[in-house]
Amino acid sequence: MVTNWTRRHGGLRLAAASVLALAISLAMAGTAGAVEPIKIGFGMAETGGLAANGKAALLAMQIWAKQTNAKGGLLGRPVELIYYDDQSNPATVPGIYSKLLDIDHVNLLVSGYGTTQIAPAMPIVIAHKMAFLSLFGLNVNKDFHYDRYFSMVPTGGPHPSQSFSVGFFDLAAQQTPKPKTVALIAANSDFAIHAAEGARAEAKAKGLKIVYDNTYPPNTADFTPIVQAIQAAHPDIVFVASYPPGSAGMVRAAHEEELETKMFGGGMVGLQFTNFKTQLGSELNGIVNYDFWEPAKTMQFPGVLNFLKVYQAAAAKAGVDPLGYYLPPFAYAYLQVLGDAVTATKSLDQDKIAAYLREPQLQDGGRRGPLWAERRMGAASRARSTVSRDQGTWSRPVQDGRQADHSLAPQICNRRNDLSLYRSCQVAAQLKGEALYRGGGRRHRQTRVGTVL
Repeated sequence: MVTNWTRRHGGLRLAAASVLALAISLAMAGTAGAVEPIKIGFGMAETGGLAANGKAALLAMQIWAKQTNAKGGLLGRPVELIYYDDQSNPATVPGIYSKLLDIDHVNLLVSGYGTTQIAPAMPIVIAHKMAFLSLFGLNVNKDFHYDRYFSMVPTGGPHPSQSFSVGFFDLAAQQTPKPKTVALIAANSDFAIHAAEGARAEAKAKGLKIVYDNTYPPNTADFTPIVQAIQAAHPDIVFVASYPPGSAGMVRAAHEEELETKMFGGGMVGLQFTNFKTQLGSELNGIVNYDFWEPAKTMQFPGVLNFLKVYQAAAAKAGVDPLGYYLPPFAYAYLQVLGDAVTATKSLDQDKIAAYLREPQLQDGGRRGPLWAERRMGAASRARSTVSRDQGTWSRPVQDGRQADHSLAPQICNRRNDLSLYRSCQVAAQLKGEALYRGGGRRHRQTRVGTVL
């Protein structure tokens, strides 16, 4: 009996062991056959003063990842976005990018949103010799001279800082009589400092006397003293370089103090956001400011409206900007550019990707042609070989026929960085010697913040 029991149950033990061995073997085979994702790492402002744009950009990037994976990923591998909240705080950025590279072991890097969040990542990126695509960075590479840095931004050229304000000053110069004096006010942050540097150069080029030139701490809450000091200088025009909290503060203070000047605005980030337009309402009237995209016919390039349809359908649930005009198309496009570089080189090698992005070629509407030599607006603009990469480098558009349904990158280009940037305010050049901006709701000749038309 014992023998029979042992045989019977010993057989069961052997069968169980065989099943377990088979399960382990299958699991190991599955692990060996699993395709590792291509990891794209970045920090992004999900909280803090830049969060309104950061979260909208993040949604656009997630849409790109989802659509890319639906088409088979890159190099036959799925893409995975690995990101951390940088809290709109530059101090968090070095730690985030160190973790992405040293712990998460990401394959590719892109930046978060904005100059202040890009510059702190540069030493980490350079140390690891990574190709680095940035999102809306103004003249970040000025001090680094890094040949693997590429910027997705609609302004640039050989003088990136100056290009940001050229439209504002060109428009001012069309007034009759021409303005003679200008006030400059900027946040004490990388973006605003670079923008103010460019504004000084533009003012000098236009023969304007600078009667007020100052900065303010990024955490400033009360802008009334600043506006009062500007008013006391009696400038003909006022150029403001500010991030969202400061932009809102300046608008409210100018309105309350009834600031009177011919032109007011220029470089105020945040006024493009839907929530700011809703909150500030009529206080935005009369402000001459920049924007990069609007659904005007001249900007309805193939792929843009398709992308926005997908974005807007998801925006409400995600709790982000419902329109998504300002940053999301560019956030989608810079990942599209990166994906194109990976596909074209058939590699994740940083040397090959950077070399591809530096190629002096531009695909536009299915045609290959020479690069522009002038300042242009364009998310996919590239610096030609005669333009120093140390001063400004650019993103590359997707190649012919790739991702045709959503090929934003080669389309958001070929726009001069000229008065089209502020064209809704062209009426300002036709008015004779009047104060075009008056805070306090007394009189406003304009009804929209400057937009691309």
